[in-house]
Amino acid sequence: MKRMLWMAIAATMLLMPAANAQKINDAAMRQKLAKSDADIQDAKKNVKSSTWLNRGKVYFETLQAPVNDLYYEMEPLMLKMFMGGEPVEQNGDAWVYPWVTVYLKDNKVVAWEQTRQVYDGPAKDIALEALRKAYELDPKQKNKIKSVLDAMVNYYNNVAYFNSELQHYDAAVDAYKTVFDVQSNPAYGEPNYENLYYAGYYATVVGGTDPAMYAEGEALLIKALDNGFVDANGDIYYYLFHCYYGQKDNDASKVADAQKTLFDGIMKYPKNEHILDGLIQLYTSADSVGDPADLIEIVDNALADDPENVDLWFGRGRLFYKLNNLDECIASFKRAIEIKPDTFEGNYFLGVAYTVKGDRLLNEMSTHDFKSQSEYDAELNRALDVYKAAVPYYEKALGFDPQHADTIETLKAVCFRLRDSGDEYMPKFEKYSAMYKQLNGLE
Repeated sequence: MKRMLWMAIAATMLLMPAANAQKINDAAMRQKLAKSDADIQDAKKNVKSSTWLNRGKVYFETLQAPVNDLYYEMEPLMLKMFMGGEPVEQNGDAWVYPWVTVYLKDNKVVAWEQTRQVYDGPAKDIALEALRKAYELDPKQKNKIKSVLDAMVNYYNNVAYFNSELQHYDAAVDAYKTVFDVQSNPAYGEPNYENLYYAGYYATVVGGTDPAMYAEGEALLIKALDNGFVDANGDIYYYLFHCYYGQKDNDASKVADAQKTLFDGIMKYPKNEHILDGLIQLYTSADSVGDPADLIEIVDNALADDPENVDLWFGRGRLFYKLNNLDECIASFKRAIEIKPDTFEGNYFLGVAYTVKGDRLLNEMSTHDFKSQSEYDAELNRALDVYKAAVPYYEKALGFDPQHADTIETLKAVCFRLRDSGDEYMPKFEKYSAMYKQLNGLE
């Protein structure tokens, strides 16, 4: 019954003329702006917090009015109702209205881009200045001021998110910076430095096509770090490295800054593969800052001070893997799981290292000219023994993540290769083959 009632109401609203649907009353808003401009010129009103609070409200209203009724996953029926009817233009999933372009996917609103403003001037800056002035004049109005600030944060978070989804990364930078600026009003409380991190990240992305943005990314990320913000994985060090390195053509000293940033990052987040990749890139590039072996010395010195640090041992293993030293890689991963045996990644990556070593030994055999069958058999058995070493580590990893597709597929392949090397391997192959088929819907 409720569904039928709603459908009847929706149908009735669709029959209404466009004049009765929601629209942007920009003329009325301009009148409010004019009144606010006059109020702050009035000597008596100018010293009242309420005058400035109202000014912040009306200028912010001009910003959000064109998108005020939109929401994520809005259906086309509601979209047309609130936007006053059909779009003036439709380019695939982009519905163009006079004030905003709305993007749909799977028949739901997923993003929008504001294309016009009621006020052509710096409405955001005027609103922020007014709200700051309102707090200065009367801190007791904090809650009222914060309600406007909260609305602004929500608005600019949407602007940032949708611009990132639309790959308008420069606009995303500005929006995240604005969120931080809004939160910096003392009436809001403490600003969230994560917004500077996201602004810095997108500035790094833009730097790939506009190198001038690397300097802005550097400033944003450093400010976030200086104020105690680090993302969970430590990727901020990797992005800051790119910001430094992207400026090297104009300032050679930035290479040393890039190096120090990566070292700081890898000491704190030794399992971060992005930072490891950055170090390898830096040490093997034309701007090489030293021998890649220096990286090992740095990690080993850290381990001398903290020999039970499982993350450092894991990072050491990943570093040797990148440097194609599989024996040291295996030794490092073994030490990591001796310290902390019950982890998926330690066992899984040790299995991977053994598998890659076995593959390498087989590849070397294909280029070797064997003088006898016994010599060939000896080398083949050496490779198969390496594959055998991988199996128990993969199996232990699978115990921690029974649905891990790569582990199941690799176990299937390795056990098939070992099918003539022991009675246990053919049943194992059949077991993992069945698991693989079930996981991939092949049965």
